[in-house]
Order: sequence, then C-alpha cells, then structure tokens
Amino acid sequence: MLPALLTALTSGDDDRAHQAVLELSRLGSKVIPHLLELVSAPDADTRWWAIYALSEIDHPGVFPHLRHALSDPEASVRECAATGLRLHPNPVAIPNLIAAMKTSNLLLMRLAANALVAIGKEAVPSLIEVMENAPQAARVEAARALAEIKDPRCIPVFFSAIQEGDSPLVEHWAEQGLERLGVGMSFFTPG
Repeated sequence: MLPALLTALTSGDDDRAHQAVLELSRLGSKVIPHLLELVSAPDADTRWWAIYALSEIDHPGVFPHLRHALSDPEASVRECAATGLRLHPNPVAIPNLIAAMKTSNLLLMRLAANALVAIGKEAVPSLIEVMENAPQAARVEAARALAEIKDPRCIPVFFSAIQEGDSPLVEHWAEQGLERLGVGMSFFTPG
C-alpha cells in the first residue's frame, strides 16, 4: 500500500497526488522517513508534494523538515513549507519566517506572515522589527500579521505607522490593529 501511495504522490497527476497525501496523512508518523527521502529529490515537484504530505501529518518530527524547506532553491517548495509551518507553529521558526518575509516573493511573504500569526505573541518583537526596518511590502505583511495577533505591544508601532503615512496599506493594517485592540483614535479635538 505504501509504495503505491508514494508512486501516486510522485506521479505528476495532481488529483492522484492529492489523494495520496490524504491517505498518507492517515498513516501518520510511520511514513515520515519515506517522505524525507522525497524531500531531497532533484525534482522540485516531488519535493513540493513531499513537503505538502509532511505538513498534513500531525507529528513533532515534521517541523524541522518544514523549517529546513524554507531554504529550498525552488520558490514553490518554500511557499509550501511556509504554509506547512502555519499548521505546525513553533517559535523556533521565527527567524526563518522573518527571513522569508524579507524576500521579493510576495506570496512567500504572505504565507510566512500567516505562519507567524499562528505562532502568535512570541512572533511580535520580530514582526515589529520588520515593520520598523524592512521594505514596504514586508512592512505591509508585518502590519497585517500584528493586527491579527492583537498584542498591546503593537500600539506604539501602529500609531507611528499612521503618523508616518508613507503606505496606505500599512496604515490600513495599523488602523485595523488598533481597532481590534479596542484603542480609539481621535485626530481632532473640539475647539
């Protein structure tokens, strides 16, 4: 059964491969060693499906391999790894996810930010640093992630982003973050 599932996973047929992922995930941790062999395959499509299958297995042994896949040479594999890390949140991955947010790959930025949201409050200091020092695209994703995490430590950086006014999207997420935190804003005082 396992050899047939691994063959389906690497068949090049997305429907068969997706069905194989579902069945492999039900087999649990015993398939991890077989998937790890595929993670180092020369073919990017094979690596992508192996990472996807690993991410669907609820086992702590999956996390290090997803984290490592964030440095895969193929963008689609890195994106799949970031998606998997959202399902396996672990603060150890924060530096790797922050590095992924600082790339020029907008989808990877978004997926890495989603994984940081899943990690939660432990990711806040690193996301604040991105908001203060990274390029604008990364700042937008950091602001969105911070708004979703809803940590009071973000209030000063949200106000600062609104006052700077250099990016409507950053401002939008800063306003959303303040609203979600229940912080009212008053820009005009009655005379």
